Amino acid sequence: MAVQVEIWTDINCPFCYLGKRRFESALAEFAHRDEVEVVHRSFELDPTLPAEHSGPVVAHIAQKYGISEAQAAANERGIGAQAEAMGLTYQTSGRDFGNSFDMHRLLHYALAHGRQEQLLDALYRGNFAEDRPLFGDTDRLVELAVQAGLDEADVRAVLADPQAYADAVRADEREAARLGATGVPFFVFDRTYGVSGAQPAEVFAQALERAWSDREPVLEVVGGADACGPDGCALPERG
Repeated sequence: MAVQVEIWTDINCPFCYLGKRRFESALAEFAHRDEVEVVHRSFELDPTLPAEHSGPVVAHIAQKYGISEAQAAANERGIGAQAEAMGLTYQTSGRDFGNSFDMHRLLHYALAHGRQEQLLDALYRGNFAEDRPLFGDTDRLVELAVQAGLDEADVRAVLADPQAYADAVRADEREAARLGATGVPFFVFDRTYGVSGAQPAEVFAQALERAWSDREPVLEVVGGADACGPDGCALPERG
């Protein structure tokens, strides 16, 4: 039996970007990595944003947390240093943020066509590694989806229909709430163990080992005498 790992994320979330790399580092070293199924789930950090909204991320962080833009910019540089240490490119200035609902709908479409992992990587790259706006730009989103191996006409058809895969996104978000997730990234191993945040790779390695060892109950056997088997029954000792 495979171990299933579900990962709730949002494209706006820099720690989801970092957490994915740390989890993948742990998975690459896991002896049973070929028997691990990874599924990405939807979580919107701010579902109230208008569909076409886009704005500078530094100003958004400053307003949201009540800090100066200089402090918000320093925070971005700190995250950038963490990303660089893992070999990830991270634009520390000029990034935007916005409504991610259409991205999540496309991720469900990509899942149905076996390209979810590729699309998520493309979206992360577009948001964090490339010096171009991402949110509120349909053509940019289509471009990244095509880079992930998806059909352009189908992608545009999904984006043109606001109901396409919307129920799947909402179902993921309800499930996240049911499981107690209040932020992302949020990792769930076989619906038994949860890991919250972009933890070190060692934490993910421990969770993988635990989920693997617990996927089937282990029976501890004590004794063995006074029993019958295919070859007969144990003979009682003569006094």
